[in-house]
Amino acid sequence: MPKYYPDEDDKPKKPGRACQGIRDDLKECLLNSKCVKEDKKTPKECLLLGHHPSVPLECQNLRMAMYECKRSLVDMRMRFRGRKGE
Repeated sequence: MPKYYPDEDDKPKKPGRACQGIRDDLKECLLNSKCVKEDKKTPKECLLLGHHPSVPLECQNLRMAMYECKRSLVDMRMRFRGRKGE
């Protein structure tokens, strides 16, 4: 018999993609950056620019955190310690 959840907040959370929180933050940061808004570049192009002045430091830090989180997925030691950034 299926359970009834009157409120969406009471519903159990499904596991999301790996590093989903950092991914969402990075996406939001890039979409709000000067690089995307004023220079009319795609978020991917802005991400590949790296240390360009139009990409804020916050986005660069999130990019590094995303890298570390993805790297922790394949690191055997991290399987026991848990993913970084979660």
